[in-house]
Amino acid sequence: MIDVVMQVAVAVLSVVGALFMLTSAVAMLREADAFTRINVLSPATGMGLPMIVVAAWLHKLWIRGFEWMPLIQTLITVAALLVVSSVASNTLARAAYRSGAPVNPATDPQDLAREPTARED
Repeated sequence: MIDVVMQVAVAVLSVVGALFMLTSAVAMLREADAFTRINVLSPATGMGLPMIVVAAWLHKLWIRGFEWMPLIQTLITVAALLVVSSVASNTLARAAYRSGAPVNPATDPQDLAREPTARED
């Protein structure tokens, strides 16, 4: 019974993670500018990759049995994926904006394109 549960869990996590990756890839092709393309990476890096990593850990758990080191590696990997993906998205968006990449005219409000106004206290 446990074999069936593990097989199903590994399969579901792998397929759903891969679907997140595929959906993000297709959405990137459909987006109009660099900023929305960068934004579309979030489901892939925030959900897709962690699901695939957890599926790999479950598969190793099923084959070899429980070990602490693979669990710790998996937890660190998932945490690093979440932190690095958010930092990378901000860095890519900043680089794209500073390079002069065109912004979709439908983006509203476009606060970065306006000069800051002086606050009156």
